[in-house]
Amino acid sequence: MKHLVAQLVNDALATLPKLARAAADLSIESTVERTRDASHGDFATNIAMRLAKPARGNPREVAASIVAALSDSADIDRVEIAGPGFINFHLSPAAFHAELQTILLRGEEYGRQAKKDRPKILLEFVSANPTGPLHVGHGRHASFGATVGNLLEAVGYPVHREYYVNDAGRQMDILGVSVWLRMLERDSIAVAFPEGGYRGDYIRDIAAAINTDGVASVSAESVRSGLPADAPEGDKEDYVDALIDRARALLGEAGFDHVRQQSLESIRDDIEEDLAEFGVTFDTWFSEQNLTKANRIDDALEVLRKRGMLYERDGATWFPSSDFGDEKDRVVIRENGNKTYFASDIAYHFDKLERGFDYLIDILGADHHGYTARVRAGLEAMGYNGDDLEVELVQFVTLYRGGKKMQMSTRSGEFDTLRQLRAEVGNDAARFYYVSRSNDQHLDFDLDVAKSQSNDNPVYYIQYAHARIASVFRQLAEKSLEWDNADGGAQLALLVEPQEKALMTSLSRYPEVIELSANNRAPQHLVHYLRDLANDFHTYYNAHAFIVDDAALRNARLYLISATRIVIANGLGILGVSAPETM
Repeated sequence: MKHLVAQLVNDALATLPKLARAAADLSIESTVERTRDASHGDFATNIAMRLAKPARGNPREVAASIVAALSDSADIDRVEIAGPGFINFHLSPAAFHAELQTILLRGEEYGRQAKKDRPKILLEFVSANPTGPLHVGHGRHASFGATVGNLLEAVGYPVHREYYVNDAGRQMDILGVSVWLRMLERDSIAVAFPEGGYRGDYIRDIAAAINTDGVASVSAESVRSGLPADAPEGDKEDYVDALIDRARALLGEAGFDHVRQQSLESIRDDIEEDLAEFGVTFDTWFSEQNLTKANRIDDALEVLRKRGMLYERDGATWFPSSDFGDEKDRVVIRENGNKTYFASDIAYHFDKLERGFDYLIDILGADHHGYTARVRAGLEAMGYNGDDLEVELVQFVTLYRGGKKMQMSTRSGEFDTLRQLRAEVGNDAARFYYVSRSNDQHLDFDLDVAKSQSNDNPVYYIQYAHARIASVFRQLAEKSLEWDNADGGAQLALLVEPQEKALMTSLSRYPEVIELSANNRAPQHLVHYLRDLANDFHTYYNAHAFIVDDAALRNARLYLISATRIVIANGLGILGVSAPETM
């Protein structure tokens, strides 16, 4: 309906050459907003005040010119000029009735915009290291990323979802040696487990299931003989590195890689299964190892080298990222010849753009504050537009059970997994609560509220509205009555009660909320909208009977609540939450 008002204003300006020139670079729709006070109408625009200076006119006089040029419309009841030059639009009942008819006509497609060809968006999210099961913090990344993807698709963008598997580097060596030590333990070979190793029970499960073909047998003495004299009481990281070296020496590089890769695949499979059960799927699982195997890091560095964007210092190769707004220059190849994580990062984003994507969205943890500037620097140095990379940071989750804060640590094993959370509160509550607050705000997740079946639990409250509507239609059938859809659409003028008007107004906001939520990567707007819509419905339900003797009124009211059911289901679907018929 916002589009309707914007179009009327745009058409009026087209008949006013001086104002049309002044508004040439202005988005008319951006000047139109819902009013907060119904006495001021349904929509207001500040277009006259925006155009007054460039048009060299008085705002109220500009507003009067625009109002005089407005075409007659059955959707507009009246137009007023208020304050310094606001133009307030009071919509007619016919406008809201037409919107209800659109909801019933479009059904599941209501609120969705036409599909666009560009920009092709690559949305990367979760990308948790495959060193253990997903914990509840990863769940917030998954829910936020999946919902943002759904919102972007709802407004027409082509979206490709990708999980970046960090399956190279030292953390994979630590995973491999952690599993190897549990394998030795299983064979009654006792070697002190490193403090920096991965300790969860899942490591023992992997060790028990791993295929030992090609894994050499060793003795405790052969392991200990290569360890530091003060192990394991000495330097904790040195002890881990020494264990990795012993594993390589005793198993051979192929044998150690065999353990490491099976461990990785086991955890990756578990992560993929966990997310799929959570309703979160990906188009691509991109392996960091493939960056090296496909020479993509070398390719990216070669592009930088040809463009004069690398230099040598102290035996290392550097990228001058400070020239592009980063806080300092970055090493891409260390003195020992090893490539840095930064080199992998820019190569990965180089690869994304080389695959034909126009716009990149990374959803990362709150500890990645410096990430955006340096990766954008790398892209700009290679000739790409740095603004084609957007990074959304997701703040931490604190999980509470019985009023007590839970501890989460992958290496220590003291964490609540996403799978455990889902088992306790259900997918719906988890998906909903994870996006109930802005991603840049810390989230306290109260399990007791999420599990409660009361109005204090917003997801229950919204789902109950949907189930209540379904119940009304079951009652209709039980009374051997039928809903005449066509007659309901023709009798909407009978909907004159305050609760009916409020509900129609709320329903008409849905497309605007979807667009707002998508453009701002802000699913919480949809969450709050659905809560308000459910409240408007429950208020209506408590104030009026729907299955009344008057067939015309009955059909009109059923038409209204049928539209409400569609919008609730559509909104919950974007959030990844079910819309139950019974509760």
